[in-house]
Amino acid sequence: MKQMLSSTPAPASPTPLPRRVLCAVAVVACVPYVGLKVAWLGGSRLGIPEGSSLLDHRVAMAVANGASVLLDSAVIVLALLLTRPWGLRVPAWLLVFPMWVATGLLAPIMTGYPLQLLVRAFGGSVNRAGGTGKEPFLDEWVFGVVYTGFIVQGLALGTLFVLYARDRWGHLWREWPTGRGRAAQRTAAVAAGFVALFPGALHLLWACGSATGLNEARVEDRTGDFHVLEGMYVVFLAAAVTGAYLLAFRRPGRALSVKVPLALAWTGSGAVACWGGWLSLASLAGVDDIAEQPTTLMNLTYAGQMIVGILVAGVGASVLAKRSA
Repeated sequence: MKQMLSSTPAPASPTPLPRRVLCAVAVVACVPYVGLKVAWLGGSRLGIPEGSSLLDHRVAMAVANGASVLLDSAVIVLALLLTRPWGLRVPAWLLVFPMWVATGLLAPIMTGYPLQLLVRAFGGSVNRAGGTGKEPFLDEWVFGVVYTGFIVQGLALGTLFVLYARDRWGHLWREWPTGRGRAAQRTAAVAAGFVALFPGALHLLWACGSATGLNEARVEDRTGDFHVLEGMYVVFLAAAVTGAYLLAFRRPGRALSVKVPLALAWTGSGAVACWGGWLSLASLAGVDDIAEQPTTLMNLTYAGQMIVGILVAGVGASVLAKRSA
C-alpha cells in the first residue's frame, strides 16, 4: 500500500476546461446546504416551521449544523484537489479516505431520493409529515433544494474523482492481480458476508413493513421514504459483499473487468459504513426522550453495517496494494 500511496505522476498540464466546469458545479452545488446551515447557526428559522422538533434540541442542532457545514465544505476542498495541479502531489490516503466517506454519504441520497419521488408519483407517502399526524420538522421545499444539491455534488465530484484516479492510479486495475495475500482477503470477504446477514435481514424486514426492533418514534414516523431507504441499505450491503467476494475469489482471465468489483466494493462499503456511523450518532440526539432512544437491535444493526463496510474496504485496499507491489 505504501508504494501505491507514493505513486505520483509527472507534473500535469493545465486543467482541461471540462474539469474546471465540473469543479465549479460541485462548489456551487454546496451553496444551498451550507447557506441554510449557516443561517440556522445564526438563529434563523428559514425552512423550519413552528412546532418543529428541531426547536426542542437547540444545542444538539447547533452541534449537528456545525459538523454538517464542515463536512459539506470538505466537498469544496476535494473538488479543488481533484482539479488543481497541486492535487497530484497530495498523499493518496489524504484524498482516498475523504472521497470514500463522501461516496458513502452521497450514494444513498443520489439513489434513494429519486426513488422517493417515484414512490410519491405513484401515491406513496414520501412527505416526512404525511401520514404521521405530527408537525413537520422542516418545510418540504428544504428537502428538494438540499437533496438536489447533494445529487449534483455527487455527480460532479464522482466524475472528477474517476478522471483523477484514472490518471494517477489507472495502472492498478488494468488486470486482475495475482500472488500471495488472497487467504486474508478471502477471510475478510467471508466474514463480511456473514456479518452482513444480520443488518441485511433487519433492513429487509423494516423495508417490508415490519416494526421488529424499531423504537416507538421510528415506528410512528414510517412513511414511503422510510421503506425506500431501508431497501437501499439492503442493496448497498449486497453490493459491498458482492464486490468483496469477486475481488477475493477472483479468477484472472475472466471476462469481468476488475473495475466492476472495485466499484461495488468502494461504493457499497462506503455507504454501509458511513451511514451506519451517521445513524449511530444521529440516534443519540433524542436520548432525553425514551421513545426516541435507539433499541438494542437498531444499535447492533448500525454496528454491523460499519463492520461490513470496514472489512470490505480492507479487501479492496489489500487488492490495490498487492497490485501496486
